[in-house]
Amino acid sequence: MIKLLIIANSLLFAAAAQAQQTDIQLQPSKDLNMTNLTQLTFEGDNGEAYFSADGQQLIFQSNRGGYDCDKIWTMNIDGSNKTMVSPNHGAHTCSFFYPGEEEIVFASTSHTPGACPPKPEWPEHIRYAWPLYPYSIFKANVDGSNLQRLTDNPQYDAEPIISADGQKIVFGSQREGDFDIYIMNADGTEVKRLTDSVGYDGGPWFSPDASQIAWRAWHPQTEKEKQQWRENMAKDYIQSTPLDIWVMNSDGSDKRRLTDNGATNWAPSWHPDGKRIIFSSNMDDWRDDYKTYGHNFELYLINSDGSGLQRLTYNKIFDSFPMFSPDGSKLAFGSNRNAAKPRATDIFIVDWNE
Repeated sequence: MIKLLIIANSLLFAAAAQAQQTDIQLQPSKDLNMTNLTQLTFEGDNGEAYFSADGQQLIFQSNRGGYDCDKIWTMNIDGSNKTMVSPNHGAHTCSFFYPGEEEIVFASTSHTPGACPPKPEWPEHIRYAWPLYPYSIFKANVDGSNLQRLTDNPQYDAEPIISADGQKIVFGSQREGDFDIYIMNADGTEVKRLTDSVGYDGGPWFSPDASQIAWRAWHPQTEKEKQQWRENMAKDYIQSTPLDIWVMNSDGSDKRRLTDNGATNWAPSWHPDGKRIIFSSNMDDWRDDYKTYGHNFELYLINSDGSGLQRLTYNKIFDSFPMFSPDGSKLAFGSNRNAAKPRATDIFIVDWNE
């Protein structure tokens, strides 16, 4: 979602960025349970890097190579063997490995005309918003071959996450005029809606045993908020709002809210123990002068019943898109920690020691 267009010569920039690594090391006394920070990307803007089931690869989105909108890439967890695996036209987002590492899933506009989809317009007073492009969900072989479209909807279908057994996909969609969470078979059949509250329900993520789903949500309460939401849906964008972390059973039952702090809490995923959720939030960046929350997102852990909130990272820049490796030994996330690329997001990996 953080798409900033910064293009550089890849070889020269990588060398310069490598030289910067000593300036961006995590401080063990502050960043909880994290050691051996390694920066994996040095070109363009990068995000949403997620582990393969064997923990040896990451799949992520990037505008590296001078593209005007993101493509899907894979790499080894040491940053080697970066390979573009999506079509070279259209916008792409939200990728994931099927178990077995032979197939991948991602959202794409490659089925629509043009190199990149036109960006929706929103009022100038809106501080931050992201477009709802007409993504559909696709699967492909891990090298990008044998591309198959799984959803056929003229509006946004994206954010696919695959259950650990490879049987189900949970995703976010604008298909019924609102923005809700859906579940379907891994081949795209038997689509079922899981949320129906007016407002935003997105970013779903299966627990390790696929019995539960964590997600982020904002449900407008006042008439002013509802009017804002109607305009967002009509004009295909979502503006920055307070977001909270929720959990439900994978059949849509037993919905429960974990956070209620007025901040933007998002990008949830599960710890491999199935009992905790890691997410990103600006809850500790309240700006008294503006009477609002700022742009400094940190990483947090919370129990699936809403107890035991822990802050994990301590710095003054953006950290988000966290995912633990399946064995819990590593944590990948996106961050603006590289001072050589201000406001651009790169992928980092750390050893998780708990």
